[in-house]
Amino acid sequence: MTPDLGVGGGVLIVPALVLLLHSSQHTAVGTSLGALLPPVGILGALEYYRRGQINITHSLWIGLGLLIGAYFGAVFAGRLSDLTLRRAFAVFLLLIAGRLFFK
Repeated sequence: MTPDLGVGGGVLIVPALVLLLHSSQHTAVGTSLGALLPPVGILGALEYYRRGQINITHSLWIGLGLLIGAYFGAVFAGRLSDLTLRRAFAVFLLLIAGRLFFK
């Protein structure tokens, strides 16, 4: 079984798509979501469910929040220029790196 990369998947895949494959920031985020959601969401959740390690009620409430947040986040991100979105993502990465470095 491979480990679930969580945020790491987006932190690795999005920069790789932008820097190595020259995707736009918007396309990189969409491609990352398209690639990660089916295998991580379906197969990972099934394995955790088989081990009795999922709280279904909590999962449904969190899922509803993620559904709404993802929609409005995508609408908001779609209104930003590619450069602004790339810079916002870079700031996010710096904040995460700083937290890891100083914690």
